Order: sequence, then C-alpha cells, then structure tokens
Amino acid sequence: MHPNPAEVDERARLLPLFGWLTGALFFFYAWVLRVAPSVMVEELMRDFAVGAAVLGHMSAAYFYGYAGMQIPVGVLLDRFGPRRLMTIAALVCAGGCVLLAASTSLAAATAGRFLIGASAAFSLVGSMAVAGQWFRADRFAILSGLAMAMGMAGGVFGQAPLRFAVEAADWRTTTLALAAGGLALALAAWATVRDRWRGGGGLGAALGGLGIVLRHRQTWLIALVGLGTSAPLLAFASLWGVPFLEIAYGLPRVHAATLTSIIFIGWGVGAPAIGWLSDRIGLRKPPLVAGLLLEAAALAAVVYVPGLPVPLLACLCFLVGFFGSAQIVCFPLVRENHLPALSGTAIGFVNGMVTGAGALFQPLVGLLLDLAWTGQTAMGARVYDVGSYRLALASLIVCCLGSLLCLHAVRETYCRPQV
Repeated sequence: MHPNPAEVDERARLLPLFGWLTGALFFFYAWVLRVAPSVMVEELMRDFAVGAAVLGHMSAAYFYGYAGMQIPVGVLLDRFGPRRLMTIAALVCAGGCVLLAASTSLAAATAGRFLIGASAAFSLVGSMAVAGQWFRADRFAILSGLAMAMGMAGGVFGQAPLRFAVEAADWRTTTLALAAGGLALALAAWATVRDRWRGGGGLGAALGGLGIVLRHRQTWLIALVGLGTSAPLLAFASLWGVPFLEIAYGLPRVHAATLTSIIFIGWGVGAPAIGWLSDRIGLRKPPLVAGLLLEAAALAAVVYVPGLPVPLLACLCFLVGFFGSAQIVCFPLVRENHLPALSGTAIGFVNGMVTGAGALFQPLVGLLLDLAWTGQTAMGARVYDVGSYRLALASLIVCCLGSLLCLHAVRETYCRPQV
C-alpha cells in the first residue's frame, strides 16, 4: 500500500518544526545542567572540601567548554549541518553527567562539567542552524527568542524542582538521572533533524570564513554587548543568587531557588517579546540600550536595597531576566553583518562571548567573596556575610554598564542585511 501523498507532504512540512523543537529542548536540557550547581553549593563544597573560589571554577568549567566550543560549533554546523553533530553532542552530554556523578576527585568533577558544557554548545546554535536552513529569514528572531525561552524554562526547572530532587535523593543520584535526558535527546535529534544543505571546502575554507568573521569590528562589539546582558543571568541566577538570598533575606534554600528561577521566567518571557519588538520596529539598538540600563537598575535594587518584601523582590528578579533577555537581539544583529554562509560561525562566536560571562564572572564573584571572607564556617563550608556578597556582585552591574559603551559603537542594521 502506497503512502498518501498528502500525509507525506504534511510530514515533510512538520519535520523542520520538530527538528527546531529538538534543538530548543536540547537548550532546555543544557540550561538545567548549567544551573544545577546553584542548588548543590553546600553539598559540593562539603564533598570536595573546597571554598567558593574553587567551587566557582569547577562550576564554570561548563562555561569554559561551552564558550570555547562556540566558534568550532559554528564552523562545523556551517560545514556539516546540524543532524549528526547534535546527535553526537547529546550523547557526550549524557556521558559528562555520568562522569560528574561518579567523580571522587575535584579534577574528575571539573572534567565532567567541561564535557557537559562543550557538548551543550551545540544546543542553541543548533536550533538556530535548523531555523536558518528551513524557515524564512523574517522568522529567525522569533524562533531564536522561543528557543531562548525554552532554555530559560530549563533554568527554572534547574532551580527549585531540581533542589527537591537533590533533597529527596542526593546530588549524585540526581545527576545520574539527568544523563537519561541526553540519551533521549540524541534519539530525537537523529529522528527529527535534517540537513537541508551542508557547506563545501576543507579546513582552509572554514578557517577563511572564520577569519572574515573575526576581522569584522562589529562582530566583537556585538559580542561584548551580549556578554554584558548575560553576566547577571550566568553569575547571579545560575550560581551565587541562591546563597546571597539565603544570607541577605534569611530564606530557606528552596525559597531562594524559587526567587532566582523567576529571573529565568523573566528571560523566557522577554526573549520572544523583545525579539518580536525589534523586528516590528525595524531597529536593533534601542531594545539593547533599554535592556542593559534597566537590567542593571533592577539587579542593583535586589543587591543593595535592604529589607525588600518578598513580592517586590520577585518582581525585581523578573525584571532582571526580562530586560537581560534583550541579548536575543545580538544574534540577528550579528547575522545581518555577515553573509548567510557565515551565519553559523558569526552566531557561534557571539554565543561564545555571551556564555563567556559565566566562565568569567562565576569564579570572579567567588574570588571576591573569598577576599572578603571573615573566616566564618558552618558544617565545614565557608559562610560569607551580606557585605561580602554586595562587594562581589558589584562586578556584574559594572559589566552591564560597561557594555553600553560598546553598544554606542555598534552600527544599526535596521533589520536588514548589511552585506
């Protein structure tokens, strides 16, 4: 019996959507793993007998792998297409979870985090590669924003719900359970993702395209703007926000994790909304200017205004995420500065710098905390006072404001290709 041509056509039409959705779910999974250490801080410090700075470096190994792989990921996706690469990456991500869960030394745990980050690097850029290959250009920003929203949902899941799982079992068992997600994603990627085209040429052609991207001044400026928007998300919400809220407001850990998860909710709501707004008004820079200024103001209120009622604190956390999600505009902005054949490389570079905020600021905040530490401990873990946190977290606000200087030099594209 021959298949109905209408059914075949419907499957062919829906398959790109399922392929993009798989990439978005991979980004959800990547974010769960990205923020997981924030609800395991005491357990990790105790098991590995380390302080905040060392824990920050171990957690940030995810970002070393993720950010370090972004340029290779973009080049590889432009050359080989997303299907095989996303499948292999999901399998490696699951293996990194197993290594982390089984580790008995800090070096092994750090290696596991690095593997998780390096393989998760294919998630967001992979979903954008599918969107770029199979959908119209005027849908790229909204699809990117929706993929970002899916990642933020993963950030929410990786806070209070994951903490419940850790308390019900332990951090090692929970991490092993997360490995199953990588296996499921690998199967989904092979079943749903298709390569509409692959690039040509060898290593020389790939490096030539990378050289074009790196020599473009706008690429660097846009990447630094993206880094500024993501610093509060990746350092505060992903790691240091939970212990800060515990100390500053006397909240139980699950409640503090719930508040930081609201930052991810704000980011998830804001990314598609701001992406749509940018496309609608035909401008890229104004949403970024407003986002950076208001994100810095909301974070400053959370950190420096004492005694805030919890509902107001929740609103401010939402605003930190909502305005920080203006970062999504950086991806179409850099794409419009390059030829379509180099879009994966350009987006990968910007995403690497964006994620580099985690690699830079998670350990930096930890180092500043250690420098301000008064010597107090509790059950074998270091305890930092509110003043220490306020000093350390000031670095995030300075980063947001510094990115505004870079944005001043960014060229407005008016939502149109410049090449």
